[in-house]
This record gives sequence, structure tokens and C-alpha cells, in this order.
Amino acid sequence: MAEAPLPAIRSLPSWLLGRAAARGRALVAEALAAEGMKMWHHVVLSAVRDLAPVAQADLGRGVRLDPKDLVGILNDLQSAGLVLREPDPTDRRKNAVSLTDEGARLLKRCEKAAREANDELLAPLSAAERAQFMKLLIRISGTQG
Repeated sequence: MAEAPLPAIRSLPSWLLGRAAARGRALVAEALAAEGMKMWHHVVLSAVRDLAPVAQADLGRGVRLDPKDLVGILNDLQSAGLVLREPDPTDRRKNAVSLTDEGARLLKRCEKAAREANDELLAPLSAAERAQFMKLLIRISGTQG
């Protein structure tokens, strides 16, 4: 039986993490699509919930999204009635973004769908392994969790 191609590459943690991340993104994207939501739209909607009312520029920095890409996503979210952009009461030159009631309801459904997709991703692991895996991912990603 022939050895699988690229054994040196396939043994690298970075390659394995990339494969796991791609599978996780695909599972979450599919779950969000069932709610009519795209990945970045979900990220922005979640950030708006956490930061609102938030200046559009601060929102873009918070999610590390290029301003022109953020504008397109916010246009989509506003057209769907999920967010409001209004003049910031502290600085009328800026827009403040906030969640609508419909946006909050959709976000709850999306968060549930994303959790279920992540549960599917981690299904091969026991609860203790999941906890350890998360701790290790946080350590190597350089985030605080």
C-alpha cells in the first residue's frame, strides 16, 4: 500500500490546524446559511450586540475588517432590518450602529446554530479533551479566550 502523499507536510501542526479550521468554518458557514446569514455578517452582528451603540469606525477596528468591507456588510444588515445606523449622539459626524429587535432574535438563532456546528466539529473529543483542547488553542493563538 502506498504512503499518503506529502507525509512531511501532513505531520505539521500548522497543516492539521488549518485543516481543522477549514472544516470548522465550513460547518459553521453551512449552519449560518440555514439561517440566511454569512460568516462575516454574523461576526459583525455579534460585535454590534456586544458594543452597541458603537461608532462604525470602532466596530471595524474591533472586528479587524477593512472599512469598505464593513460598509457593505452593514448595508446588508441594515437593509434586512437587523441593525440601525444613526448619527452618534456624542459626535454627529459619526454613525452609531445598534441592533434591532429582529437582529437580536436572528443573532440568538445564529449563535445556537454556530454552537451546534462546533459541537459537531468537536464530537470525536470527550468533554475533558474539549476543555483541554480549548485551553491549548488559546495558548497557541495568543488570545485571552
